[in-house]
Amino acid sequence: MRSRQLATLTLALCLGLAPVGVMAQDARQPLDRIVAVVNEGAIMNSQLEDRVARTRAQIESQGMQIPPDDVLRKQVLDRLVIEEIQLQMAQEANLSVDDTELNRQVRAIAQNNDMTLEQFADALEADGLSLGVVRDQIRRELLMRQIQQRRVGSRVSISEAEVNRFIEQQGGNMTAEQARQALFQRKANDEMEAWVQEIRSQAFVDERLGAGS
Repeated sequence: MRSRQLATLTLALCLGLAPVGVMAQDARQPLDRIVAVVNEGAIMNSQLEDRVARTRAQIESQGMQIPPDDVLRKQVLDRLVIEEIQLQMAQEANLSVDDTELNRQVRAIAQNNDMTLEQFADALEADGLSLGVVRDQIRRELLMRQIQQRRVGSRVSISEAEVNRFIEQQGGNMTAEQARQALFQRKANDEMEAWVQEIRSQAFVDERLGAGS
């Protein structure tokens, strides 16, 4: 039971911004194929299958209805494409994640599961993962957050008038800082959605999901 809970937590951490190509290759590798070309990069079928399986497990753990397989695979592939574009942008911008921050994030996950780092590594191994794989997932997630903050955060501006108006709309039951944070999150979400559409339209993407699926 604890292993399943850990897998769900790790997925929750990494799924939204999870990296492309982080799962270990297995016996399927000789039969692997490209399911999408993204600019100069590629997404492999093994990567897609790994993410689909973990997405399905998360949906099941939440008691939600799982979409039809073809719909789920298309949704997951689209997500992987966006992630790959962001990772390429982060690389072009020479962004990096230092080991100190990476280690802090890994320790935080272990602590949130009431585990030592050694126990966390053992639990990951029981789930068919490794600490190295999860470290790589987190590193790439942090890279994508960096590029998002650089490209999206700079688009968001909030005036004092907006803050005051928002406080009034909420009945005056918050501080100016709380109102500013709430407004920033709302605007950032809108800008993120627009930015994702923008970078998707500007990238060269050739999805090959139908071939041999």
